Amino acid sequence: MEQQAWVDRTGGAAEAVSHAGEDADAPPGFEHVAPGTHDVASLAANLSSIQVGEGEDARADNEDPALGNAGLQEPEDNEIRTVHAGDTPYTSAASFDDLPISEMLLQGLYTEMKFEKPSRIQAKTLPMILTKPYRSLIAQAHNGSGKTTCFVLAMVSRVDPKLAQPQALCVCPTRELVMQNLQVLERLARHAGITATSTAAVDFQITRQTRIVDHVVFGTHGSLKNWMSKRVLSVNSIKILVFDEADEMLKVDAFASDSVRMIKDVRQATGNPDLQILLFSATFNDKVKNFAMKVVPGANQVFVPREDLSLDVIKQYKVVCPTPQDKLVVLKDMIFPQCEKLGQTIIFVRTRETARALHSAMERDGHRCTSIEGSMMKDARDRVVQEFREGTTKVLISTDVLSRGFDVTQVTLVVNFDVPTERNNRDPAFETYLHRIGRSGRFGRKGAAFNLVCGFTETAVIDQIADYFHHPIPEVPYNDEERFIAVLKEAGLTEG
Repeated sequence: MEQQAWVDRTGGAAEAVSHAGEDADAPPGFEHVAPGTHDVASLAANLSSIQVGEGEDARADNEDPALGNAGLQEPEDNEIRTVHAGDTPYTSAASFDDLPISEMLLQGLYTEMKFEKPSRIQAKTLPMILTKPYRSLIAQAHNGSGKTTCFVLAMVSRVDPKLAQPQALCVCPTRELVMQNLQVLERLARHAGITATSTAAVDFQITRQTRIVDHVVFGTHGSLKNWMSKRVLSVNSIKILVFDEADEMLKVDAFASDSVRMIKDVRQATGNPDLQILLFSATFNDKVKNFAMKVVPGANQVFVPREDLSLDVIKQYKVVCPTPQDKLVVLKDMIFPQCEKLGQTIIFVRTRETARALHSAMERDGHRCTSIEGSMMKDARDRVVQEFREGTTKVLISTDVLSRGFDVTQVTLVVNFDVPTERNNRDPAFETYLHRIGRSGRFGRKGAAFNLVCGFTETAVIDQIADYFHHPIPEVPYNDEERFIAVLKEAGLTEG
């Protein structure tokens, strides 16, 4: 096996990196490497080598709101496509007062959530959800368009506060999303006498004597299945079942089988084949959309076409690095020096081990940051998220556990250290890309995204993403600091 040694550009000697079976015409050390599988641990002295792609810690994490509607990303009315499944007439709601919701919930919307009127997506979808005969809905709209408040309001509106049983259930792909949605409900329903719980509660002790009596339950698939199997959670009185980030929940290689089973079990337990099911996401590719219509037949539909999804507020760039090691140099020399001026930054990586290794490498060089990945203890994950929300930390390294639904208003920069790919590590993950970069530029703010690529495969992935969204992603030279500052100025994130 050929050994290639390199020297860390920050001045420290680095470990030798092993490569085998390389193409003689490929740039040395990376052409055989699939996106997101480079050996990041070798980038920092005294870190043990990593064989990414093998073992528990090399797994990629599943993809995991600012409150109020100020600065929501609003599509134009003519961009919103609706399909009505039945004969029920629906009229867009000009005001929340036009909807069949209680005074207590209106108080939560106006005084706690600081809403003035429904967003365009809320105005279209809420009448469909809250008008009898309570049809199911498949809804896709921009990040930051008010989807979370929409389905949370739908759930609490269906609840009878006098009945001490779970009546609304929301299934989410990640713990962080569970907690965010629960926080929205707690504010929205503060005056309505409605209680809620979630599988994210660290101190919730499950025994066979435990019985959940809260009106609304949020959870991830695995924990909810556990609660249901132990009869801790009864779904006999569920009136409305919500899937947040529904495209991920219906992917064949993700949660599809669990989601179909959940729907079947709840329908059977309630004895209601017409159980109201809401599927919400910012993205639905055609395959998942067609599957969703089979899983929830007779549902109303609300879609903002993919080509209309708002990417213009987020300036996107690719940075072609000669070697994987140069990605670290770009972070240290080109991006981190600007981070303190840019609000907050999220750096996305593919695997848990890469997150830990990159975090160690950056801190070893004196850069302050935190990291989060799926194998961390719950309280540690909660602490990292809370510190980032409060602005205590400015830079967060994350797997895709935070790529969906994680809303921190001050995030202005996203760095894709690893380009987003499907599980084969070669095909572009288009929806994941949209969700990742959508963590910046939230609620009317400006944002930018740098995509660090090396080798033919990674470059091809980002070029395919640009073609798919009909949106150019210009290149920034990896070693040109003045150009980095210039593009950040162009993005409106710095004065240069």
